[in-house]
Amino acid sequence: MTTDEIQYKKNLPDKSIQDFVECFWMVENSTGVDKEVIVMPDANFDLVFSKDNDQPFQIYLLGLGTLYDKRRLDANTKMFFISFKLLAAEYIFQQSIADLLNEFRLLPNDYLGFEESDLGDFDAFCIKATQAIIQLIPKNIDSRKQKLFELIYTSNGELTIKEFSEKTFWTSRQINRYFTKYFGISLKAYCGFLRFRISFNQLKKGELFPELNFSDQAHFSREVKKLSGVNPRELSRNENDRFIQVSAIDNK
Repeated sequence: MTTDEIQYKKNLPDKSIQDFVECFWMVENSTGVDKEVIVMPDANFDLVFSKDNDQPFQIYLLGLGTLYDKRRLDANTKMFFISFKLLAAEYIFQQSIADLLNEFRLLPNDYLGFEESDLGDFDAFCIKATQAIIQLIPKNIDSRKQKLFELIYTSNGELTIKEFSEKTFWTSRQINRYFTKYFGISLKAYCGFLRFRISFNQLKKGELFPELNFSDQAHFSREVKKLSGVNPRELSRNENDRFIQVSAIDNK
């Protein structure tokens, strides 16, 4: 079957894993032709399950992105994603992802018990992934880190580093050392990517003015262009569904 558009679907995580998972989403190019897409920083890192006509079933860990990247989405490609929040690096994967900044690492093609047949049903995949992640959640998690990430996500990254420090009783130096060790970037840089990601929703609705902690319209436009390659108006138009994270947002 061929269609004119790339197909997207997004599911939110169960409450039991929402401290670690941002969402599940899928993309399928059933148009019959290769498509150029642009992938932008979205403040998450991803476990990706992929299959196309030319490549075998693959599973890989995709680190944080700090740059926009033009990629080819081959015809007849299907990809499922688990988009993880940062706390998952230490407590689900038990490793630093600093070396995966703008990079990926191939994993065994039976990782967490998944196989190619799991790409047949996205909703069933999400249920299976949820059960697998629940089994990996440790009993003991540093309360300072839990509080820090709760503040980061609930504030949309709009607090200052000093405020994060004061509210978690963790020094700014300790926080940035932790971020550098596990994620390869500072907390301030990460908050910038998070604010950019959150702006996708307003841009998809055609709201081109800054809503978050941007000093003015010019600052907002500069940040959008730096991280997407285009200005806010072009990004909101999203011609031919080129911008993959914007395209994956549900229409309201």
